[in-house]
This record gives sequence, structure tokens and C-alpha cells, in this order.
Amino acid sequence: MFKKNLSLFLAGSLLLSFFAAPAVLARTKEEKEAALAAKVKAGVAKLGAGVDANISVKLRDKTKLKGHVSRIEEEAFFITDAKTGAETRVDYGDVTQAKGNNLSTGAIIAIAAGVAAGVTLLVIYLIIAANG
Repeated sequence: MFKKNLSLFLAGSLLLSFFAAPAVLARTKEEKEAALAAKVKAGVAKLGAGVDANISVKLRDKTKLKGHVSRIEEEAFFITDAKTGAETRVDYGDVTQAKGNNLSTGAIIAIAAGVAAGVTLLVIYLIIAANG
């Protein structure tokens, strides 16, 4: 009985994936680009703007930009180069790859707590070693 139910379940899953997969694969190039642009826009919004909002992007024309996000607008954002101070406007649709490395407040607190715990354990160890 169990094998029969399992077989029916697997066959149903296979049929469902067979009919559902072409709809996902049939997205046009414009739809894929729009989805990527929306994803980039959400990522930049999450990263925020400011000197701590470091980002590196690769554009459709193969150029690479690196710096921090200085301004965020509806259709584009601006990257300021740390070395030259030059500000470059980047449309969300022109981005093929983006990497941001801005630590969240929670991550900073976790790192600080870990360092504090390590220092505390080291001090306790040194006190015990000196008395022992």
C-alpha cells in the first residue's frame, strides 16, 4: 500500500513539474532583465546610502565600478569612487552583477560580543595560570 501511494505521489509530482516548468522557462529576455533590475533595486535599498554602503557592480557593457552608494533614486543609484571621488549614475537595468559589503548592526554587535567574550576568557585563563 505504501509503495503504491509513493508511486502515485511521485508520478503526480513528475507530471506537475512537467507542466509547470515550461511556464517558468518561457520567460522573455525583457522579463528576466526586469526581474534582475528589481532584485538589484531591492538590494541597493537594503544596503542603503552613505560612506559605509560599499558596493561593486558589473554592468552590461562589461565595465566594473567600485565605491560606495552616495544616492538612491527611483530609476538609478549613484556610486562614488573612493579614490577619485567621482560620482557615476547607474541605472538598475544596466547592472548584471552587484556585491555589497555593508555589515548590519546585528553583525557588528555579534562581532563585538565575540571579541569581548574572547578577551574575558583570556584574562580569566591568565589569572588562573598565574595563581596555579
